[in-house]
Amino acid sequence: MTQPMPLFRARNRTILFLTIIAILTSCSGLERTEREKLKKQNCKTEYIYRKENDYQSPIALPAHTPRSLYPWESEAHLPRITKDFFRCKGSPLSPPLLSPNDPSTPLSDCDATHGLPILHNKEGVYPILIDLLNYVQKKTGKRVIITCGHRCPLHNTYAAPDAKTSKHQIGAEVDFYIQGMEDRPQEIAGLLMQYYQEIPLYQNQKEYQIFQRYEKPDANVAIQPWLNKEVYIKINQRHEGRDLDNHHPHPYLTIQVRYDRIHNEKVAYEWAKAANYPRG
Repeated sequence: MTQPMPLFRARNRTILFLTIIAILTSCSGLERTEREKLKKQNCKTEYIYRKENDYQSPIALPAHTPRSLYPWESEAHLPRITKDFFRCKGSPLSPPLLSPNDPSTPLSDCDATHGLPILHNKEGVYPILIDLLNYVQKKTGKRVIITCGHRCPLHNTYAAPDAKTSKHQIGAEVDFYIQGMEDRPQEIAGLLMQYYQEIPLYQNQKEYQIFQRYEKPDANVAIQPWLNKEVYIKINQRHEGRDLDNHHPHPYLTIQVRYDRIHNEKVAYEWAKAANYPRG
């Protein structure tokens, strides 16, 4: 019995197609083999002769190149800190608070229309505070945020009732942090100490250049403060040193003036100094 003609023709076409594929594949394989043979024949080798004292030149590691600052990041675009940055932050809009010592007497904030302390017949704050903050701002290229500068006695009682003898009242203390470096207060403390190494005025004066750690427990902070003859530097962590002037989530630094280099006298709180500021 003969097979149907269409089925026979389909089978033959399949066989023919597979035969053509096999031939093409074998041809391409042969061509690849021939190319490899020609490549090996044309390869040339040459011995490298070296002397005994020859050595390979070391490859230097690529140096890190810091990116250049954007225009708004340069120190030239930051406002220079002056005594006006230290003005009392009291506000007549602050709600009254109950006194912890006398709950029956509410505490009111000041209206902040008064001036700065009178220091040696001149209104202002101790110049070293301004110099240090401008130095840090220049070195970092970032803005100094003063959270607490001068406090008049009324605002001091309202904002921090326990700090009765605060040097904020006599223009000898400042609290601040650096915008963009909020979580790096120790780096800022290092810059404050570096100021005394770089400024020519303090060269070869060890009592200013060498900082010691303040080890007494009354600092009430986890990181031991630093001090030299002129200033005292303290870092307050997120949970330390909180009052109405430092009601923010950032660590901050405090600088207190210990010695007035210009007038050669120690700086200490006195009520007469605290109360000596222009009203209205």
